[in-house]
Amino acid sequence: MVASLLAVLRTSRLCQWGCKSRAQLLGPLPFGPGGWSTWAPERTNATLSLEPAGRSCWDEPLSISVRGLAPEQPVTLRAALRDEKGALFRSHARYRADPHGELDLARAPALGGSFAGLEPMGLLWAMEPDRPLWRLIKRDVQTPFVVELEVLDGHEPDGGRLLARVVHERHFMAPGVRRVPVREGRVRATLFLPPEPGPYPGIVDLFGVGGGLLEYRASLLAGKGFAVLALAYYKYDDLPKGLETMRIEYFEEAVNYLLSHPEVKGPGIGILGISKGGELGLAMASFLKGIKAAVFINGSVAAVGNTIYYKEETIPPVSLLRDRVKVRMTATGRASSMPMRSPNAYRPMGRRSPRSSATQKQDTILSPLTSPCARLACMSWWVLISPLGGSLSLMPWPR
Repeated sequence: MVASLLAVLRTSRLCQWGCKSRAQLLGPLPFGPGGWSTWAPERTNATLSLEPAGRSCWDEPLSISVRGLAPEQPVTLRAALRDEKGALFRSHARYRADPHGELDLARAPALGGSFAGLEPMGLLWAMEPDRPLWRLIKRDVQTPFVVELEVLDGHEPDGGRLLARVVHERHFMAPGVRRVPVREGRVRATLFLPPEPGPYPGIVDLFGVGGGLLEYRASLLAGKGFAVLALAYYKYDDLPKGLETMRIEYFEEAVNYLLSHPEVKGPGIGILGISKGGELGLAMASFLKGIKAAVFINGSVAAVGNTIYYKEETIPPVSLLRDRVKVRMTATGRASSMPMRSPNAYRPMGRRSPRSSATQKQDTILSPLTSPCARLACMSWWVLISPLGGSLSLMPWPR
């Protein structure tokens, strides 16, 4: 068979000097000491290993490896989970095993798929929804997200033979973390405490526009040694339904509750806020005593959309010239608002993010009534950090 192949190559002048010249043109012949190479699934006994095995916290690194593959076998790894509303999130990446038939995502770069390059946690952060513009949000921190990981033969994410499969639970409360619902005066919140008795550094956690009570960041921080109060301030229980008026006295009551708790270390606490929560956190740090540290993520440095009151002080909202604002979809599938300019005034769009599954056409005009970001005129970032009994040591945002 080999002799016939060489004869054909010589006749077609593709190989005048035997295997050496053929290799220079087309690469090495696909056979080794044992004959023609194959990655037939029946020759493999693949096992997919995760560390930690079985369960881990959402912000905990996860080691993923595969053993028992054929040398340099091409495989595809897939990950999937469903959120609490049934929406499916999926990712996949193509890899090649090493000469020993092993694959370690901490050392092997992805060759393509939902992401490329050396990304040990890429299968988790690159998950994309099957519904356009759907966000992955954890609403019940007492239950985990169940992640299914699979290894398929070859580089076809939907056509390869299944070689191995594991199910892994990603939790939002470390073992022993205590969850305490809070209804004290006007305060509506949930307090998360580490497993052992305190006292611990205290943090008030604020989210942004959307309202309700989100707990997943507070629950994770409690596993790192903080007493964290996830605080609702509108669209929850008997709290106001809108954002027209914000009174800092409500937040002062929450700060005093946390400072007076026997498991919270004084004399001060920290504020952690994102978006509208960052804006309100900045107002809290400006007016209230006992705030010793603050971290604000994508928060405005001015009142936006509503008036902020504290005792005799009034902070009016910045003006919004709605007739000069248009909302468009960026290359990453996210809405943004900016003053209207001629098309030539815009800078070229960047490359599409590998995390976006619902990228709309550039410059798509959205109705201000339907766009989730149309009312967000703030495009600034503010971060203020000061000591709180040492470093906050915040974990990276779960991706």
